[in-house]
Amino acid sequence: MAYDCRVHAEQFWDVHDMTPEFVVNFAKEAIILTIIVSMPMLGLGLIVGLVVSIFQAVTSIQEMTLSFIPKILAVFLGLLFFAPWMLEKLTTFTQKIIANIPMYIR
Repeated sequence: MAYDCRVHAEQFWDVHDMTPEFVVNFAKEAIILTIIVSMPMLGLGLIVGLVVSIFQAVTSIQEMTLSFIPKILAVFLGLLFFAPWMLEKLTTFTQKIIANIPMYIR
């Protein structure tokens, strides 16, 4: 005896109508995900920039590349380290959107 695991779209049409509230919540969720995914790199850039700025103020060295290159390297290393986590977050969000497309359209 086989179990029918298909879900009929009619069951979800009331839940996922394209109302303004749904669109706003959908956009809010996307913006929050964007902020969460970008926070590690922005935080690393901020910390490295602060350390380099303090170093420049203490030593009176005002070289532009001294402030720019370490931030680029820190963000790149952070991207290498956090890429699997970021990819998992973005993939999960995208899979949820694609799986629910039939429920979004009428």
